Amino acid sequence: MAPADVPAPPADGAPVDHAVGLAHFNSLPFAAAEAAFLECCGSLRWAHRMAAHRPYPDLGALLAASDEAGYDLAPSDIAEALAAEPAPCLHHDAPRAAHLALRAAHAAYESRFGHTFVICLDAYGPSQHVDQVLAGIRVRMEHEVDEERAVTAEELRRLARSRIVELMTAGPEQEG
Repeated sequence: MAPADVPAPPADGAPVDHAVGLAHFNSLPFAAAEAAFLECCGSLRWAHRMAAHRPYPDLGALLAASDEAGYDLAPSDIAEALAAEPAPCLHHDAPRAAHLALRAAHAAYESRFGHTFVICLDAYGPSQHVDQVLAGIRVRMEHEVDEERAVTAEELRRLARSRIVELMTAGPEQEG
């Protein structure tokens, strides 16, 4: 795993022992692992493949397997994953105008491309999310369908990686 691919440490600077969560995860029954992977990416084929290839020796190997499985998804698998994705939304306390703008932008995107807009916001703080989503939709509305299909697939892979890291750092007592 390249240094840029290593997940950032927690905000408090404490090191994270991914191996504890990973060891527990590797020992889960197949159905439980598959269900957990489905929470990371809504493609049953992807989740099945990820669960079947356990045990993973370390987080880097798990993330590499996630990327590889993501690159192998057929258009129908991507459509299945997109159908399971919630649209990025705002906190209920956000101004009404922001909610309306986001709803309108999502509707325009879905009308053009036929699926929900997905974006990985890991690089941004919560206060920047709405701006990043709106800017992302604005830029991506200019894409041709094939270009947007590729960008969407990459965003799904990034979301899956982020969710896997979160899953592995949750620890056995927080996994459901």
